[in-house]
Amino acid sequence: MAAAKKGRRSSGSQGYPERALAVILIALVAMTGGIFLSGDTTPRLGIDLAGGVSITLTAKPNQGSAVTKSNMDTAVSIINNRVNGLGVSEAEVQTEGSKNIIVNIPKGTNADQAEKQVGTTAQLFFRQVLAAAPSGPSAPATPTPSGSATPSGTATRSGKPSTTPSGTATPKSTASGTPSASSSAQGRAVTGALTSGVGKAPTPLPTSPAPTAPSTTDPGAAAGSADVSIPANLQSTYDALDCSNAKQRAAITEGAKPAEKVIACGQEGGQWSKYVLGPSLIDGKRISGANASFDTQQGNGWVVNLTFDSKGAGQFTTVTGDLAKQADPNNRFAIDLDGNVQSAPSVHEALPGGSAQISGAFKQNEAEDLANVLKYGSLPLAFETSDRTTVSAALGGEQLRGGLIAGAVGLALVVIYMFAYYRGLSFVAILSLMISAALTYTIMCLLGRAIGFALNLPAVAGAIVAIGITADSFIVFFERIRDELREGRSLQPAVARGWPRARRTILVSDFVSFLAAAVLYVVTVGKVRGFAFTLGLTTLLDVAVVFLFTMPLMTILARRPFFAQGHKWSGLDPKSLGVKAPLRRVRRTHSSETKEA
Repeated sequence: MAAAKKGRRSSGSQGYPERALAVILIALVAMTGGIFLSGDTTPRLGIDLAGGVSITLTAKPNQGSAVTKSNMDTAVSIINNRVNGLGVSEAEVQTEGSKNIIVNIPKGTNADQAEKQVGTTAQLFFRQVLAAAPSGPSAPATPTPSGSATPSGTATRSGKPSTTPSGTATPKSTASGTPSASSSAQGRAVTGALTSGVGKAPTPLPTSPAPTAPSTTDPGAAAGSADVSIPANLQSTYDALDCSNAKQRAAITEGAKPAEKVIACGQEGGQWSKYVLGPSLIDGKRISGANASFDTQQGNGWVVNLTFDSKGAGQFTTVTGDLAKQADPNNRFAIDLDGNVQSAPSVHEALPGGSAQISGAFKQNEAEDLANVLKYGSLPLAFETSDRTTVSAALGGEQLRGGLIAGAVGLALVVIYMFAYYRGLSFVAILSLMISAALTYTIMCLLGRAIGFALNLPAVAGAIVAIGITADSFIVFFERIRDELREGRSLQPAVARGWPRARRTILVSDFVSFLAAAVLYVVTVGKVRGFAFTLGLTTLLDVAVVFLFTMPLMTILARRPFFAQGHKWSGLDPKSLGVKAPLRRVRRTHSSETKEA
């Protein structure tokens, strides 16, 4: 037999098992410290475990915008900003397929408010009012027109439709005061010349052209807004429209475009009004900021203050100057949000500055919600809610407990099997499972903050399946060692020779499992991805644990007499394994060969 080369040691964890153990233990300690430093000591739970609301939005084309990946990504970003604007810090917004967006909002959030926020398109346009009248069952039977506009600088508001003839709009009581054009820059100068028009007395349809409105290069502004005539098809629709009917309101907003005349509805104080509106004069994209505030100076209650960018500010001044020259209702400025008139104030003078104000008997939460959607911009697509699932915290807790119980039962069965069949070797398997579980837990805690990973029920199922995959790797390694012992080798050589063969089998097996998890993650959507992600993660961790912990630990234990001498409780008892007697080679000395000669 050839003599062994001196100074040669096997490489890797086989030659330096202590180093390999140190690497994985240091990594575990570092990640454990990371979760305590970050404060994320528990994994982030999904909606089905923690409770909350899951909303599925289905996209459809809007204002000529097609459903594309770019538009979907833009919508996800805007919706995420809106949800965060509600103070929800743990919401998830992600695409599902090519047309769906899933919004998962944890418990403690107003579900109705959240659904309204995420589903509102927030297409805002400033349009000229061509005609207006009360609408619905409570509308006056005989509309009475208003004859002329209020003199410049006089602020007027009317809360409900009036059936009393009037030559001019009636000023509000002196309690609200008469604002001045020199009021503060935060919307006061604007409201000094704008009067609320939602719910005003009906006005006759125009019969003569008005002075020319401004022409602008803004995509959302109309160049030919001087035409105040109403097409016959709009006229018939306008006459038959009942704004108190939700289906009719939805029908008139379909297919509306910024550059076309449209019909819209608005409500204030419980009274619906219908409008014929001209093409867009200013696009809502020109808004650079929005906030809600309580108007104490003019008694408007909660209002939304808008700030325009430089281009929008110039357009606003020009548009208000031209509208102020026209007669009622053509001097009214409708603020059209998603086909609904939020406010239709009258304009009596050109308004310099880059701010405006929307008023309309808002409640505080309504004003704040409107400011929130306007602040972050309009969605490029229209969305409808195709599914909404609400999971109570109690139900989520029950599902979490059920998942943990299932995992504990699965782990207990594996441990019992290992102990019954492998005796002392089960100590190695149990320690390896503990290391794998600790690594999985810490990584899930860290991924919650890093990539927004949320542990849901399918993910728990993936972790339970991973217990069997990890245990399978141990079984492959242990059986290879036993095969070498049956061939008559001692334990240390058996571990050294059995590892390369077991390693190939383990890598192939784990590769197949990881490939299946990767394919499942790519082709599926929704919560099934949680199962695929967890399965793939635990498969990678299985490889790391077997290479850096199980193998080095087995190498060290092979030097201990309890295992090396094959104690009956070690799991390596020669009698129970049917070990063959080792081959003995007798060397013949040179002197004996000489005597025989």
